[in-house]
Amino acid sequence: MTTIPDLPGVLSSDEVVSSGEHLARLQTDSGMIPWWPGGHCDAWNHVESAMALDVAGFRKQAEHAYEWLADIQRPDGSWHNYYLADGDRDMTVDEAKVDTNVVAYVATGVWHHWRCTKDRSFVDNLWPVVEKALDYVLGLRRDNGLVLWAVEADGTRTWDYALLTGSSSIQHALRCGAAVGLATGSPRPDWVEAADVMCTLIKREPLAFQPKTRWAMDWYYPVLTGAVTEEDAKIRLTDGWAQFSMEGRGIRCVWDEPWITASETAEASLAYAAIGEFATATDLLAWTRSHRRDDGSYLTGLVYPDRLVFPENEHTSYTAAAVLLAADAIAGASGGSDLFVANHLRPA
Repeated sequence: MTTIPDLPGVLSSDEVVSSGEHLARLQTDSGMIPWWPGGHCDAWNHVESAMALDVAGFRKQAEHAYEWLADIQRPDGSWHNYYLADGDRDMTVDEAKVDTNVVAYVATGVWHHWRCTKDRSFVDNLWPVVEKALDYVLGLRRDNGLVLWAVEADGTRTWDYALLTGSSSIQHALRCGAAVGLATGSPRPDWVEAADVMCTLIKREPLAFQPKTRWAMDWYYPVLTGAVTEEDAKIRLTDGWAQFSMEGRGIRCVWDEPWITASETAEASLAYAAIGEFATATDLLAWTRSHRRDDGSYLTGLVYPDRLVFPENEHTSYTAAAVLLAADAIAGASGGSDLFVANHLRPA
């Protein structure tokens, strides 16, 4: 059973449940979790919401979310970039291209679900979905071992480059997928080897990636996903702090705008937790409270100094999900709380 995280003064267990209820209300009868009511859905943020549902104790809804992905997976193992609900149970493709990081993330979610529930039968049923997805992703590697960030729906390689954030997430998903394989009796050491190659390039070859240094995710994601660890991780986070943080407010989505996004703030919290700096992680998560709404949802972003809501009135499923995952990582409550944080780093 999942224990609900409780961080006094930051996020209570009752508030975690309230945010879980918000995500459950967003979920359509088909199992899809859109960004907002009537909005679009992508598989990456859908999985993040499913993980948050598990953290908040909504196991049935989390499993329904993974079943939806299994139902709509394309024969080649991929998913389109965006889907829209068309009635309660149907959906249409909103953007057809395929983002490899989005495809890979199902492995992270399924491993998280296993860690939370220890439900072997459900994970056994999801294993073919994970295997097809990761094999599809690795089929789009360049000669150096990095994966193209996206292709057209028909497989046309319009974009001939890899992204740092996406590659960091993919290597973590490969390791999670390999762990699922071991748990289900289907080892895939080749996935770990592929992840190791990606990590080497992340650490040593920054020019191997399309430059996106303006974005906070390129700063913290290599640390969040364990691609960069130990002293190198601490140096990386320290070097970017002044550029991306706004003291007492949160993390800027991009370094050159005073736009604080709660999802980036929560993910940066996860990155600090990943290296054992739980005090900073907790402070960052506390700063997301200015985005919290009474129904458990979270505003996507605030622009300072006037606290303008941007995008106007927008509150997104992935924002609430990121906050719940960060809270769980800090509290060490659920079985999946170590998804990004090694247990030996937790304070005694």
